[in-house]
Amino acid sequence: MSNRILYIDDEDDIREVAEMALELDPSFVVRTCGSGREGLMAAREWQPDLIMLDVMMPELDGPGVLELLRQDAATAAIPVVFITARTQAHEVARLHELGARGVLAKPFDAMTLAQQVRGFLDG
Repeated sequence: MSNRILYIDDEDDIREVAEMALELDPSFVVRTCGSGREGLMAAREWQPDLIMLDVMMPELDGPGVLELLRQDAATAAIPVVFITARTQAHEVARLHELGARGVLAKPFDAMTLAQQVRGFLDG
């Protein structure tokens, strides 16, 4: 059984590294998006099992994307993991309060990313 992972980040190089790292797990099918708006459309159409979401993006940031996902019945239940360079305890706590399943620090370790995501999928 495969797991659909949607990775949303405005930085091209980080999206590429994340996609390659996630595809190390043969059960992951990965799609990437370069903006929050693009990610919202992809989430509705593709119905991923998990969304990985950059916190800081232009126009529509990660928390804004999460809020819109939760307002849409088609995407409200999809778990979200934030990716952020801001990892102070109060910042991480705020992301969890918003409803994130998890928070991963940027830069992430490409060699362990798929394993970390597997942990978030398993609950």
